[in-house]
Amino acid sequence: MSRIVLTTLGSLGDLYPYLAVALELRKRGHEPILATHQFHRRSVEAESISFYPARPELDDPALVNKVFDPRYGMEFLIRNFLLPSLEQSYADLLVACHGADLLVAHGLSYAAPIVAEKMNLPWVSVVLQPMALPSTYDPPRMASRSALYSLRILRRLLYAMQVRAASRKTRSWIDPINTLRARLGLPPAESNPFVQGNFSPHGTLGWFSPLLAQPQPDWPPHTQVTGFPFYDRKPRGEAALEPGLAAFLREGDPPVVFTLGSAAVMDAGSFYAESVAAVKRLSVRAVFLLGPDPRNRLPEQLPRSVYVTRNYTDYSALLPHAAVAVHHGGIGTTALTLRAGCPVLVVPYPPDAPDNGERLRKLGVGLVLPRSRYNAAGVIPRLTQLMNNRQYRERAETVAKKISSENGTAAACEALEAALRAVPPGNRRDLIPQPDRYA
Repeated sequence: MSRIVLTTLGSLGDLYPYLAVALELRKRGHEPILATHQFHRRSVEAESISFYPARPELDDPALVNKVFDPRYGMEFLIRNFLLPSLEQSYADLLVACHGADLLVAHGLSYAAPIVAEKMNLPWVSVVLQPMALPSTYDPPRMASRSALYSLRILRRLLYAMQVRAASRKTRSWIDPINTLRARLGLPPAESNPFVQGNFSPHGTLGWFSPLLAQPQPDWPPHTQVTGFPFYDRKPRGEAALEPGLAAFLREGDPPVVFTLGSAAVMDAGSFYAESVAAVKRLSVRAVFLLGPDPRNRLPEQLPRSVYVTRNYTDYSALLPHAAVAVHHGGIGTTALTLRAGCPVLVVPYPPDAPDNGERLRKLGVGLVLPRSRYNAAGVIPRLTQLMNNRQYRERAETVAKKISSENGTAAACEALEAALRAVPPGNRRDLIPQPDRYA
């Protein structure tokens, strides 16, 4: 039995794939440990998985608005949220990794490679979406660069130029990493993790479907795309839904489902108001998942054809009943809509959503409406097209069958077990003095 530490950060879309893999690792006889935000403790311990807190904490709703800024969101996330907590993240992860045989790390965990190097611990990097594997052969679509993306002949050159500019801009961002490495007696970082990626020499796993992206010549060495690891709460189906919603689904035609996931829902803006206006004019049935944010409100007088809830809703149970899903383009919601086989309208909330949305459009399963142009007048023709053009539904159902056959959870675990076998026994140093977790 191997002790495997999995560390992630972010919303439920970032947590759930790790939970799925942790549960499968336990079935295979390993001891999985999840190190992540304190905010996720309840979800992890509900599955009887060992939990370790790992900072930074997600305790400020205002962070969401700043992270979703189309131009400066990623810079804020890295410079103002992740790097200021780097030493705390290192201390927390060092505690979690004591006695570990393998570390499995989210691409934004900049403390993970430092912990692995200090402990001589093998580690595997994980990316959840194609955009996290930058390639000049398959350039990602970014919210602030969409005009350049449409120039197909030049996009590889333009993207390469953009990468060089980003390398210059982020050169000083590495200072906190090298400061910590120097204090620990480690040499400076060999590459820029903010541009070239935070990838492990032991291998990188893409926990997404190969339908979204195929391997590229300039991806990191030893990269494997496994398929989506799906974390399914039990029971599935109608029993997983609140009674009122289950009854609503039985009463009429498939509804349009409007949702912004677990993070973008805290920065909804006019999304729900414009969506209601479109639904009324189209006279279609709809389900609105408002989330807990009290700012997300709908008119008190709504037709019986509209169902509204603020409760957590299992997408695996709801989305197969949807005529169309309208969502923010997060990779977790993207995965579940693909498996459900329903057409989608993506309203991209950065940083990765513009690229996810473009890949869904290219798959033929949906359309994209930029957030800056999201209003009833823009929603109505796109929903009409998605509902009336049978090709979208047929393509979505074909893709759903392929997604369901991939078994990304098993493939991810097999890759991690292969990484364990590739490391000679005893080739790690984990018996080191334990730091104060909150030093």
